[in-house]
Amino acid sequence: MNRVENLRVQIFADGADKAGMLEMYKKPFIKGLTTNPTLMKKAGIKDYEAFAKEILFEVKDKPISFEVFSDEMVEMEEQALKIAKWGENVYVKIPVANTKGVSTYSLIKKLSDKGVKVNVTAIMTLEQVRDVVLNLNNDVPSYVSVFAGRIADTGVDPVPLMAAAVQILSLNKKAELIWASPRELLNIFQADEIRCQVITVTNDILKKLELVSYDLTQYSLDTVKMFYNDSVSAGFSL
Repeated sequence: MNRVENLRVQIFADGADKAGMLEMYKKPFIKGLTTNPTLMKKAGIKDYEAFAKEILFEVKDKPISFEVFSDEMVEMEEQALKIAKWGENVYVKIPVANTKGVSTYSLIKKLSDKGVKVNVTAIMTLEQVRDVVLNLNNDVPSYVSVFAGRIADTGVDPVPLMAAAVQILSLNKKAELIWASPRELLNIFQADEIRCQVITVTNDILKKLELVSYDLTQYSLDTVKMFYNDSVSAGFSL
């Protein structure tokens, strides 16, 4: 854990399971939390606002992001303004476009100029990063979430793109870059190396933190033992 404690990148826990979120919130190396409608659906959440307020009853001193879910700009703005009132530590997640492919840049500008702390999400290109930053108020805190993991899913190395995004965000002193949708623990250290400010991490990946700096020879032996024990328990024979 020594290397993790020395990281410059802020680790945000990403999830929608109440117990898991509150467990991560209590850990000192977790600096914030995020969730989204897909994670909430998987967790069986039925009442969006009630769930959010249950979490906010406990989480008051770390940033947390909740996402709008309308596909219409006017309603999206109404939802954003409502969510923003839930707490001083609340950031409102706004997708970079709606399902029709219409960009939300004008809405982002409108909300940011009103003092709403936005977290612009589902970004995957540098053009999107640039256009989002140009529409953020320089005096209002914000996050710009680039889905590096999904970029990697397409066979593209996300590190150069994320490094370039760091430079673009330097144009706005209040905006911070989020490395979103990481696929493995290594991504935390990659994000740290390029000076990305935040990385969102699911509980499944966070559980691997105990492996940081683990002896690889011992890890090899652990793996051999796993294969052997599973073969025995399965009753395999030749």
